[in-house]
Amino acid sequence: MMKINVKAPAKINLSLDALYKRPDNYHELEMVMTTIDLADRLQLVLLEKDTIKLDVKAHFIPDDKRNLVYQAAALLKERFSIKQGVAITLDKSIPVAAGLAGGSSDAAAALKGLNQIWGLQLTLTELANLGAELGSDIPFCLYGGTALATGRGEIIKPLPMMPNCWIVLAKPSISVSTPGVYRDLRVGEVEHPNTAGMVQAIQDGSFEGICDNIGNVLETVTLAKHPEVKRIKEKMLEFGADTALMSGSGPTVFALVKQYSRAKRVYNGLRGFCEEVYLVRPWQEEK
Repeated sequence: MMKINVKAPAKINLSLDALYKRPDNYHELEMVMTTIDLADRLQLVLLEKDTIKLDVKAHFIPDDKRNLVYQAAALLKERFSIKQGVAITLDKSIPVAAGLAGGSSDAAAALKGLNQIWGLQLTLTELANLGAELGSDIPFCLYGGTALATGRGEIIKPLPMMPNCWIVLAKPSISVSTPGVYRDLRVGEVEHPNTAGMVQAIQDGSFEGICDNIGNVLETVTLAKHPEVKRIKEKMLEFGADTALMSGSGPTVFALVKQYSRAKRVYNGLRGFCEEVYLVRPWQEEK
């Protein structure tokens, strides 16, 4: 019985800019993203029977065609006329609807695992093109590491790994509608982050440069609607973070901290304000 285990790491946005509204109603984006050491886990088991079985080890997450993992399997089966089946177990650690691309990363991990278990021999570029049909964050999640994402987020330019540091994540117990945030964004009225400066800082391996160029235009919407998100960001800085930013459309906020002792202080301080708090590092690909 063929069995494969795949990790699906979360991502954070070091920079997120929306330039303008496109004719297809999406925003033209410039984002610098990096994967972090907080990951879901997928186990895939080859089945002879032509079926897709999905078992999600978490509450309130669908285990049918509403799930991106299921959609990824269905897409490959249809596109390549796969007659074998698969049983997928998804073990969740990434907070749901948090701005951390948990669902997209799960789908990307599924595509990688299915490519292997069904012997498709697709390249990473081919997988990314397929993933883009399901969600804009999936191509980045397939590449992983640190990258500049443009277009709807599906055009990926890999960058060097971000400098080592500590990352504190805090997710308040609220939900944020990503389409709603983009709908309320006024791109002509906000201060835009310096994407080129962020890319240069990463290429230089400069932690200070990353802190100087961090920014997310979607904060203008989410922080105004949800004061608790703004409060978490302020508390992170108060507790000693080198910088703090909301990831994606929120509501998760992350702090970058150079020193472990200060990161631990930020982590401990936030636990008084927020139930879901994590202390992690940038993702290191396992050899």
